[in-house]
Amino acid sequence: MPAVLPWIPGDARVGNSRAGLSDINLNSPNKGLLADAMTDVPVDNAARSAAPEGLILAEEEELRSELAKVEEEIGTLRQVLAAKERHCGELKRKLGLTPLDGLKQNLSKSWHDVQVSNAYVKTSEKLGEWNDKVTQSDLYLSASSTLEDWNEKLTQSEAYKKTQETLSQAGQKTSAALSNVGSVISRKLGDMRNSATFKSFEDRVGTIKTSIRANGLSDM
Repeated sequence: MPAVLPWIPGDARVGNSRAGLSDINLNSPNKGLLADAMTDVPVDNAARSAAPEGLILAEEEELRSELAKVEEEIGTLRQVLAAKERHCGELKRKLGLTPLDGLKQNLSKSWHDVQVSNAYVKTSEKLGEWNDKVTQSDLYLSASSTLEDWNEKLTQSEAYKKTQETLSQAGQKTSAALSNVGSVISRKLGDMRNSATFKSFEDRVGTIKTSIRANGLSDM
């Protein structure tokens, strides 16, 4: 018969032969608990959040299973979408399409969608109705008539007519002055060509040309 170790107060360790106990730390909050009892705690159930009220365990398990399937499908769809985007990019690159072309297409499509949208159509109709109401209102007609009267009075006033005549005369004088300048320049050029100095210069140039030609023939 094996000897039983006596209990010694203040000793922090108990022999393995005492009731099959393992080493126990007296400073631990779990002192006095068996190691086997600690392993029997359902960790999975403790980590799981509490089910909402009115939901039985079977319903909770079914919902969790459905959630796992949906999350798996989402991951698969993301992988498929990424593969399709890569294939689309390769096709655009082979066709020579740039990101700017894609942006233009997207903007054009977006603008077309806006134009055919109910909000845009209704807004256009409202603006058309408001325009009709404004242009047919007494205030608008009175303002238009007043502006027409002012324009007619202005164009027929003496100040306006004098200003128009002055501008017309100034334009005619400017055209005449430019024409006179052109005539003077042409006449001066003609006089210069007929002068003795210019003719003497032409004769010298002709003599030089003749000498160059004669020297070239003699060298041949």
